[in-house]
Parts: sequence; C-alpha cells; structure tokens
Amino acid sequence: MFTGIVEEIGTVEMLEVAGQDARLRVRGPVVVSDARLGDSIAVSGVCLTVTELPGDGTFLADVMPETLRRTALGDLDVASTVNLERALQVGGRYGGHVVQGHVDGVGVVRSRTPGPRWDDVEIELDPSLARYVAEKGSVTVSGVSLTVTHVGDDSFGVSLIPTTLEATTLGTLAVGARVNLEVDVLAKYTERLLTTAGVLR
Repeated sequence: MFTGIVEEIGTVEMLEVAGQDARLRVRGPVVVSDARLGDSIAVSGVCLTVTELPGDGTFLADVMPETLRRTALGDLDVASTVNLERALQVGGRYGGHVVQGHVDGVGVVRSRTPGPRWDDVEIELDPSLARYVAEKGSVTVSGVSLTVTHVGDDSFGVSLIPTTLEATTLGTLAVGARVNLEVDVLAKYTERLLTTAGVLR
C-alpha cells in the first residue's frame, strides 16, 4: 500500500520488451536505499516488484502484459522520468490517501492553465471511471495523490501546487500526455457493497 506522496523522480535506464511483457530498470537511489528483493515500489502509480538490486542505485522489475495494457508504462523509453514511492511502513506518516498501485485506467491531459504559483490541469478519463471521482475527493495521477477540484462527465480537474510541480513528473506534463489513474478505492468498495446488497442495480 502507498500514500501517493512521491519520494523521488527516477529515471528509466532500460526497457526491454520481450514478446508481450517487459523488464524495466530504474535509477532511484532513495527508494533502493533500504530495498530488498520482493519489495514493492510504485513507478508512476504502478505497483511493481523488485526483482534485482544491482547495488548501483537502480532496481529492476518485470512488467506483465496486463500491466502494459492497462497503464501508460508502455509509453516509457530510456531517459524517461517516473515518480517513485516505497510501500508504506507500519507506523509511518500517512500524508496522502489509500493508494494500492493498481491502475484503473489511463487518462489524457486535456488542458493546462498556469496560475500565479500553481497550474490547473484538466484530465480526460473514461466516463465509466468518472463516477468514482468526487469534487474535493482524492485521485492518484501517475502515482501522485491529488485533490479533485471539479468533475465532469469525462474529465476532472486538479491544481498542482509548487511542491508538486517541483518534486514530481507532473511539473513537465504536456497537453496530450497519458497518465496512470487510480480512483479512490473506498468509492469502488462502497459501490460493490451496495450492488451486492441490492441497493444499486
């Protein structure tokens, strides 16, 4: 489990595609400082398992076909930057919201409007996901926990504060860029409970 508070911006050093899956090598000295084989690291919002630790500030992970289909990781190339976060430790500070690292869909940056010290960003998403997004609720965009400013039928807005602009890859997002989206897991469980109880049909 993660919080959506990015610890560092990593750099992709290798992406080997073999058939339908891939192997990814990422430089992230902070997140590998205490990492062990089998640990989980969120890479731009996607929970990946550490398979190798060369000892040089990088880690390797396998990316399955399902992950490539459902996320924007397939857009990465060597030198691409990614948001990195280690799994939450018991007793750690919980500064974001409940993030599983299970991407629900891929969004597209529709517009970006600079403000005095922040940027307002509109992100297009599949209408089937829009029902899980609530104004002033939480959403994860490429691994970053953000507060929703408004919601439409097929889009939502967020405001990126200076810290987010500086400490994550969202600071350089261009219009048309694809981003990994994870909606609030509480909304999904609530819908599931209401549906199975016969309240929603």
